[in-house]
Amino acid sequence: MAENGAKRIRLGMVGGGTGAFIGYVHRVAARIDGDYDLVAGALSSRPEVARESGRNLGLAEDRIYTSYEEMARAEAARPDGIEAVAIVTPNHMHYGPAKAFLEAGIHVICDKPITSTIEDARKLAEIKPKNGAKFLLTHNYTGYPLIRQAREMVESGALGKIRVIQAEYPQDWLAEATDDDNKQAAWRTDPARSGAGGAIGDIGTHAYNLLRFVTGLKTDSVSADLTSFVPGRKLDDNVHIMLRFEGGAKGMLWASQVAVGCENGLQLRIYGEKGGLEWRQDNPNYMWFTEFGKPKQLLTRGGAISGNAASTMNVRIPSGHPEGYLEAFATLYSQFAAVIRGEGAAYEGLLPTLADGVEGMQFIMASVASSQADGKWTKLSAV
Repeated sequence: MAENGAKRIRLGMVGGGTGAFIGYVHRVAARIDGDYDLVAGALSSRPEVARESGRNLGLAEDRIYTSYEEMARAEAARPDGIEAVAIVTPNHMHYGPAKAFLEAGIHVICDKPITSTIEDARKLAEIKPKNGAKFLLTHNYTGYPLIRQAREMVESGALGKIRVIQAEYPQDWLAEATDDDNKQAAWRTDPARSGAGGAIGDIGTHAYNLLRFVTGLKTDSVSADLTSFVPGRKLDDNVHIMLRFEGGAKGMLWASQVAVGCENGLQLRIYGEKGGLEWRQDNPNYMWFTEFGKPKQLLTRGGAISGNAASTMNVRIPSGHPEGYLEAFATLYSQFAAVIRGEGAAYEGLLPTLADGVEGMQFIMASVASSQADGKWTKLSAV
């Protein structure tokens, strides 16, 4: 049973077998709050790896599958079949499994970006899921308590009308050419598996989703410069993007995988007529808030001046004990569990959806088109 007394949700997984970083993260996130039991998996496209991975995770032999198609059919027919599935494959393998499980009436938890092409994203959005199956896109950074608080503060008018947004996500792990043995790098730099975007699809979409989540501003158009600095690389490894928002606000987004000395430097700065906010993912339990003409205030996760979302809905342990990446991921899993159980009204608008996934692909494609046109301002609605 889950910690709140509710029955645990039977979970399956597609991808994420032996050696897969993101599969491990999803499994830990699903366990943290006791809402899920992993009972089935098609953990690799290679049958021997799928079987070995399933055994390592303690899955029953008859619930270790070598294809997602077989898994969707078999689990939908079982009286004790999975109720939700986590899809943690490379981008080009999101659409097929998501379609199969939604049409089988099984809830889908899908890693981002939603698909590798805008066409597949739109086709997925047009599916009518069987039995009302729900969809969660794991933009996990939206699960941080202080990000939820920042959203509340913007909505309350604490910053006034938003003028300027700065978002960045620099890394350095692809600063040099990699070989085929580096599986994480190999698919991310391969257009056939990653899609049209490299750094922009892998981490730029996180920064973009974060600024959209916190501000609620609708993007009008982008002017982008996408670069592949490493010789021979087929996809971008550095992006600079200017953004125009409806209502007049302006933004800048930088994402890089060749910024030497940077690890996972996701940060967000928002400035309005009355105040500003600054938050960094590498120190996520603290956020600076400045009212114009007044000293800076340091807001802490669960602290004395935390907003309602941070102090009640999303905090597991007392302030001063750090929570981080895995807990933010777990927040999405836990709150999606409430949605699955029909108890998720409190989380309306907080969990990333199919629509967010489609917009993420529009952002990628508009940025690619803009860069190919030497930075021409390109509307998201044009792609």
